[in-house]
Amino acid sequence: MHIHFQNAPKGPAPRLLALVVAQDKLPGGLERSVAEGAGAARFRGKAGQLFESFVERDGRVVRLALAGTGANGDGRMAALERAGAALAAKYLTSGEEELALDAGASGLGADELVAVLTGLRLRAWRHDAYRTRIKDEQKVSLTEVVVLGAPEGAAAAWKAASAVAEGVEFARELVTEPANVIYPESFVERCLKRFEGSGAELSFLGEGEMRKLGMGALLGVSQGSARAPRLLVIKWLGGDKHAKPTVFVGKGVTFDTGGISLKPPAGMEDMKWDMGGAAAVAGSLLALAGRKARANVIGVCGLVENMPDGKAQRPGDVVTTMSGQTVEVINTDAEGRLVLCDAMTWAQKQFQPATLIDLATLTGAMIISLGHEHGGMFANDDGLAEDLLAAGRASGDKLWRFPLSPAYDKLLDSQIADMKNVGPRWAGSITAAQYLQRYVEDATPWAHLDIAGMVWADKPGATWDKGATGFGVRLIDHYVHAKLES
Repeated sequence: MHIHFQNAPKGPAPRLLALVVAQDKLPGGLERSVAEGAGAARFRGKAGQLFESFVERDGRVVRLALAGTGANGDGRMAALERAGAALAAKYLTSGEEELALDAGASGLGADELVAVLTGLRLRAWRHDAYRTRIKDEQKVSLTEVVVLGAPEGAAAAWKAASAVAEGVEFARELVTEPANVIYPESFVERCLKRFEGSGAELSFLGEGEMRKLGMGALLGVSQGSARAPRLLVIKWLGGDKHAKPTVFVGKGVTFDTGGISLKPPAGMEDMKWDMGGAAAVAGSLLALAGRKARANVIGVCGLVENMPDGKAQRPGDVVTTMSGQTVEVINTDAEGRLVLCDAMTWAQKQFQPATLIDLATLTGAMIISLGHEHGGMFANDDGLAEDLLAAGRASGDKLWRFPLSPAYDKLLDSQIADMKNVGPRWAGSITAAQYLQRYVEDATPWAHLDIAGMVWADKPGATWDKGATGFGVRLIDHYVHAKLES
């Protein structure tokens, strides 16, 4: 969607005109029919509420939309995003090609306008690449948004925000693509193409290089697949050249059958999004590069496919990780932690990060605990935890902290190796985090984000339709801005 700014309309009155309205505060100058119609329809301007009317202006019938932002106070920016999203949801397939947003008449400040545009753009994202028989009334028609009377500084602020929106859209794209299109090699190729000209530096390790490094856990997961694994590295070094980088590690299981510990067939098609952590990392780095963040940030994506062929690892196998620790693989469907542990070890040895944060669709137990409202967070550093919680609240990618404790370590004890890759059924998300903590070196500040319930939605949300949400991109961007750029 193309969004641009104008001081005033060029030519006759716009065909589709939108205003955003605070709760119980209709703007002045509205036609009587609009004001009375809004009252009759019980439109009060609650967040996300929308009212439509038709009026004649300058000899032309104008389709006038009022989008509610709710009452002022806490959650104001999120409510403004919902107003923009409501406009996108209503008019995306309406037959209208252009929407004019009257920022001046809406009384919006620069940051408020950016929030509305963010909600509008994110809610308008669709992936129709494989749909060949869409009815005309289902096709996207709205491709242009003209902002009228924007306050000073809004265009510059939107330039940075649109880079973040592009990062969210890229993460959604990667998550949405089927596993026959996005697999480890093509994930890398898609990133190489998308990052061209961004200023970021991309490289990757192949299977042979990882084998020489001793990544037995990651390679054990991939050995049942015909698809070769990759370890993708994305560097954005926009900060002080002497500052240690912050490293984000993403789980990128491009399809997860469960391996020999095969998942039930029902719903297995959803496992194309088991690379949602890697998608969030890639989308975040695209956002940071796009807005030229003044920070040193590196993304590492462990990319594998987990398949159950005759070469696949078996329950009971023992693998040696890059760290030298050995793991008894009790369940091949607990593969994400095996990928992450080697990727985390390599990232620490290679970059000596100031902070290490991993993102992963790791455990079904997290969905049982938090549903689809929060991502789970585990951290060995209280300051880091508070910073991430704050970034979650500010971005809308909300987190909830869970405990880490040595009391859980005994649940991972193995009789023949240093540890098992799973514990018993209870505390499943916690034991997964305890497992990963064993690969954090030299007391590096570390957080593990289990986002299993957040990367895919079965129903529309505040700024997304059904499907991929792009969760994690805005969280990382807010964290980097607040912690590394302030």
